Amino acid sequence: MTWQSRSRSSQRSHPLPPCPSTTETKLLPAQRARADTSRRYLKNPKKPPKGMALLQLHHLTLHSLPSTPKLHHSRFSTRKSLRFSFSASASTTMAKQVLVPVANGTEPMEAVITIDVLRRSGAEVTVASVEKELRVDACHGVKIVADALVGDCKDTGFDLIALPGGMPGATNFKDCAVLESVVKKQAADGRLYAAVCASPAVALGSWGLLKGLKATCYPSFMEQLSSCATAVESIVQQDGKVVTSRGPGTTMEFSVALVEQLYDKEKADEVSGPLLLRPNHGDEYKVIELNPMEWKCNNIPQILVPIADGSEEMEAVMIIDILRRAKANVVVASVGDNLEILASRKVKLVADMLLDEAAKLSYDLIVLPGGLGGAQAFANSDKLVNMLKKQAESNKPYGAICASPALVLEPHGLLKGKKATAFPAMCNKLSDQSFIDNRVVVDGNLITSRGPGTSMEFALGIVEKFFGRPKALELAKVMLFVHQ
Repeated sequence: MTWQSRSRSSQRSHPLPPCPSTTETKLLPAQRARADTSRRYLKNPKKPPKGMALLQLHHLTLHSLPSTPKLHHSRFSTRKSLRFSFSASASTTMAKQVLVPVANGTEPMEAVITIDVLRRSGAEVTVASVEKELRVDACHGVKIVADALVGDCKDTGFDLIALPGGMPGATNFKDCAVLESVVKKQAADGRLYAAVCASPAVALGSWGLLKGLKATCYPSFMEQLSSCATAVESIVQQDGKVVTSRGPGTTMEFSVALVEQLYDKEKADEVSGPLLLRPNHGDEYKVIELNPMEWKCNNIPQILVPIADGSEEMEAVMIIDILRRAKANVVVASVGDNLEILASRKVKLVADMLLDEAAKLSYDLIVLPGGLGGAQAFANSDKLVNMLKKQAESNKPYGAICASPALVLEPHGLLKGKKATAFPAMCNKLSDQSFIDNRVVVDGNLITSRGPGTSMEFALGIVEKFFGRPKALELAKVMLFVHQ
């Protein structure tokens, strides 16, 4: 990892204050949100309690999150009569508490990657909306549902507050008096705070929280940053208790750096391994292509991205975000009864439509994100499997990443005669394993990839097939995924 620190010795001699403990009488916003989900679905015993069941669904990695505390209930007649008690293990009690605010216009990749990676570390992450409602309309048409309103979090102590970027999301952060107060108190208390992309300059800098410190941000905001901090061009820059980074293409490294500051390097390495990060950030991405063929479309590619409870949120959001940046028409369809899905790391995303409605349209590409629970839901959807089979029979493009090549495409005969890759722990399920070590593999009308850390390359590979490599490289540079 390439990142800088002005004063490592001061960090070691000033450990973070202990995090607030979980009690029976006061729940953190993220815990209240999960409790609300449980209560809502338990009212209808005939329908599986989606929210509760999926708290136990994890993306298939070598390192799972700590177990969710068991939820007990006494009676559910009214909201005021609801009583919860948590059987908290020592690891849950000691979990670091993190606040990630979101707003209309937040960059969804930066928000979701930060949330996902920190939750993989075992941190208790509260996603807080600075808007008047929980749902925010992030950039590129991605809809995220927060755990709480930021006002609900103003009296909670956090070990870290991390601001994603995006415009006008960063401006909405800056203009939120409650968030400004919370972050200023965080700084005054000597606790970690962080920001990426536009937010270091637009929010932290405007609040006077970068004075005398080294910081970085998205290139087009560097001039603004230089007026309130010592601006540097690091991928990730740490100075004292402040960590900053540059954009979507550096957010995974940013998030891993935050894990190291919350815990230690051993924990950061444990979390980063299954992510499949690139060894050399900024290098041009590579796609292995066999049996080249032209991917055709009528002017604008029509692309279906199914999502389901248990889908890997980083993979889904990166695919959607990047393809929409390329100006493809992306339809996000829920494989379930509700538009809102609970992803593998408990991020709540809202689809554009249900699969039944989406199935009435035709697509130039159907592409599946991974995540163990999501892949299983895809494999069990007769409608989606039939759509994929028709796509393949028509020699039209289709693709999958992470667990989905192994759990969806392989068992339904959609990898027959094809070279493919998948998440490393799932590759033993592929009948042909000759190309599994490649990060992205294109074989004719099929594209597959490995996991969260290969999702940008995967999405850029799709852009390249429809729009050409120059367009894909242009996007990669804008996102700071490759060197400008």
